[in-house]
Amino acid sequence: MTRKPLETEADYDAALSAIDRLMDAAPGTPESDEIEALVTLVEAYEVAHWPIEAPDPISLIEHVMEARGLRQKDLAAVIGSQPHASEVLNRRRPLTLPMIRALSTEWGLPADILVQEYALA
Repeated sequence: MTRKPLETEADYDAALSAIDRLMDAAPGTPESDEIEALVTLVEAYEVAHWPIEAPDPISLIEHVMEARGLRQKDLAAVIGSQPHASEVLNRRRPLTLPMIRALSTEWGLPADILVQEYALA
């Protein structure tokens, strides 16, 4: 079946319904190929219509700390000192390049987000 890009909310809803109907398709079947095509179209529609913006650097750090059960002392161990960790989290000190490198290496945080500018208090 030939597919075209999803252009309307109705197209999007129809694609989701089709995916739901075909969900139990066995791998390697035409139905599973159809699901893959539909998922690709749905993902493209979602990116175009509901983009998710990257968080600012401090929000990312706070989220990762919460998700991993880390505390300010854990951040201090990575970026150099307890006062620096406090100032960074309270947006009184910007992240420096060595801090960004350490966070990227030690915690696996994406440097492209950490280098973004953000508002200081």
